[in-house]
Amino acid sequence: MSAVALPPLASPAEHFAPMLARDLDDVLRIEDRVYPFPWTRGNFQDALSAGYSSWTLRQGERGVRGDMIAYAVVMIAVDEAHLLNLSVSHDWQRGGYGWRMLEWMAQQSRDHGAHSMLLEVRPSNLPAQQLYERYGFDRIGVRRGYYPAHGGREDAVVMRIAL
Repeated sequence: MSAVALPPLASPAEHFAPMLARDLDDVLRIEDRVYPFPWTRGNFQDALSAGYSSWTLRQGERGVRGDMIAYAVVMIAVDEAHLLNLSVSHDWQRGGYGWRMLEWMAQQSRDHGAHSMLLEVRPSNLPAQQLYERYGFDRIGVRRGYYPAHGGREDAVVMRIAL
């Protein structure tokens, strides 16, 4: 199944760049604001050290460190990509940037030989589920007690798309 294309956004100039250690302060500011149980600096450092496909989307022309709009981390193994984290800054949400980041990560995954992409999403994160479903992901299962939650654990909806 292929993704449905959205029209380009009328937005300020923006660019994708590989995530670097110097980006982590900006990443963590976003992560801490958008998630009740955010990844830690160590989680991101481990992803970078492991060579996971980690990207940022920033406002401004390439070479200009403008505001960070979004970021994502994908682990690619053999022919499958596993989307581990995709986040859009609270200030930039509802502007199509989640879609743009997802499209970028899907292309990066295809470029590295992945034929499918897998992800987990909280059942309580309806906007993310809607994004993934619109993009073409199918629900394929549930991981019980996958996420930490206030007062216990929350399941994860497992989704997959052919790239």
